[in-house]
Amino acid sequence: MHDLHYFRTNFEKIAERLATRSNPPDLDRFRQLDVERRAAITKAEQLQAKANENSIEIGKLRQSGADTSAQQEQQRAMKAEISELNKQADAADAEFQELLKGVPNVPHESVPVGKDSDDNLEVHRVGEPPMFDFQPKAHWDLGPELGILDFERATKITGARFALYWGLGAKLERALINFMLDTHTREHGYTEVLPPFMVNSESLYGTGNLPKFKADLFKIEGFDFWLIPTAEVPVTNIYRDETLDADTLPVKLCAYTPCFRSEAGSYGRDVRGIIRQHQFQKVELVKFARPDQSYDELEKLTSDAEDILRRLELPFRRVTLSTGDTSFSSAKTYDIEVWLPGQNDYKEISSCSNFEAFQARRASIRMRSGKKSEFLHTLNGSGLAAGRTWVAIVENYQQKDGSVVVPTALRPYLNEEVIRPRKQA
Repeated sequence: MHDLHYFRTNFEKIAERLATRSNPPDLDRFRQLDVERRAAITKAEQLQAKANENSIEIGKLRQSGADTSAQQEQQRAMKAEISELNKQADAADAEFQELLKGVPNVPHESVPVGKDSDDNLEVHRVGEPPMFDFQPKAHWDLGPELGILDFERATKITGARFALYWGLGAKLERALINFMLDTHTREHGYTEVLPPFMVNSESLYGTGNLPKFKADLFKIEGFDFWLIPTAEVPVTNIYRDETLDADTLPVKLCAYTPCFRSEAGSYGRDVRGIIRQHQFQKVELVKFARPDQSYDELEKLTSDAEDILRRLELPFRRVTLSTGDTSFSSAKTYDIEVWLPGQNDYKEISSCSNFEAFQARRASIRMRSGKKSEFLHTLNGSGLAAGRTWVAIVENYQQKDGSVVVPTALRPYLNEEVIRPRKQA
């Protein structure tokens, strides 16, 4: 959420930048409310000045013994009108504040202006896509053929966009999660947390998921509980309504959780395989940083996420999202995209974002330096999405005989060097 005073005093500049987003907010009502509020305040001030003069005049008339009933009646009428004008100004303020909840974050000045993902800007590429002397398969064919991935039974158990992992398929996912957590805690300095997998509405409001993105969430009937769409929500809300010592920043946390999304706005996208599921596993990186250091911390966080792909020797690229592709709460986002031979394309495996004070203001997370208290900056990114990393390994390390070589970094976790076809029960 935006600071009301800053938003109002820098309205045109903010409006110009927000206009570069996809589906930019309609700010005409804000302009109208501000005109109404200023008019009410101005008139109230003018009436108050007149009432003050009238009060002095009444005092003088009383001293002379004159009848002041007419002046007192006028005074009461002015006070009533002033009270009504103040109510109008307060009502405009309240509506302004309410509307402000639905206004997205302002893109950082370094974010390229664009309409959508086609205007994202590539930063760099690491590694070369593998060359095969056979036609590489997609994971939705490889997985079932290896006996490690089952879509039919998952659909029977739950429905579409769910997956069942078998044997080494399940173990590979677990190995990836442990490998990511160990790397981030031992090498990158994050503290591991295991948060609840359900949150209340206030937590979702704090991170910007509610009220705007209610349709993307799964609600628990009869309770103020929601299944988390990402660990970003519970981990960011660890410090909701708290003030951190500025000297302790940055605070760096990482968490494994399952994630649950309705994918309401993704009709027809990535319908095959496990790229876009209602349930998936992810390791999340979350930072709480000083405002003057948050963009340096974004670079470090993104590099930490990329390091997982480097260690797994998977080819990837980093792109800066354009204003039209940047999410509601983010001021700047890098997407890390991994190469998938089966789809002959790069696919997002992590989004690393700086939300500046947008989430901190909604969740009331502050920092204190001496006597000064201010909103800190929050950042997060996937480190990484386990399911998509699973896909990248299966597709990039596939062999002509249908087997999959296990990346060297994962072998201590999997105790296997090769995944070969096995029969399911």
